[in-house]
Amino acid sequence: MKKNLRLGQLVPRYSVPWLLGALAWQLSLYFLAKVLTEGRYHYDLSIPLDDRLPFVPFFILIYWGAYFSWGLNYILAARESREHCKRCITADMIAKALSFLIFLVLPTTLVRPEITGTGILAELTRFIYAADTPVTLFPSIHCLDSWLCWRFLVKIEWIPKWYKWINFLFTLLVCASTVLVKQHLLVDIFAGIAVAEIGLLLSRFIYDRAQKRKKIQA
Repeated sequence: MKKNLRLGQLVPRYSVPWLLGALAWQLSLYFLAKVLTEGRYHYDLSIPLDDRLPFVPFFILIYWGAYFSWGLNYILAARESREHCKRCITADMIAKALSFLIFLVLPTTLVRPEITGTGILAELTRFIYAADTPVTLFPSIHCLDSWLCWRFLVKIEWIPKWYKWINFLFTLLVCASTVLVKQHLLVDIFAGIAVAEIGLLLSRFIYDRAQKRKKIQA
């Protein structure tokens, strides 16, 4: 009984369907886009600066670290309140739906380097390359999710300022990692952030409008 209580304190029960729904929504749309665009022409949106950026093996740790940060930060955002949880997950789902549509309309790809080295960094990179083929790149979901995490937390008063700053800096590092491990192009970063902001804007519009209606009816 105590164990269940502690789990409920860590992850509020009201947030569980929303968090699991967001994860299922992202995975289903992401992999469905890969299936639906298979065999189609994929555009290379690289610019000369993309070719000049070096491959930096260390940044694969940042790229992997993003997965863990998302789990932590989405839970922290959900703990703020039921309303905040709903707003955040709605923004996330809207952003993922927009990304899905973009993946279908504009399939993209890039040329990745061959990883010939040995060691943990090389193995982590090879795993990512094998698990996540170089398609459905524009916008970058890595950048989108990391940016959303920072935006979800920035106005929560009980979260320390130092953590918000660290989260913001880590978000920038995640964005950098996507191009420094040659998993994305520069344009994918800005597209990911833009789609995230659109998701936030539409979520705010939906819930603010709903609140106004309730006030009028009351």
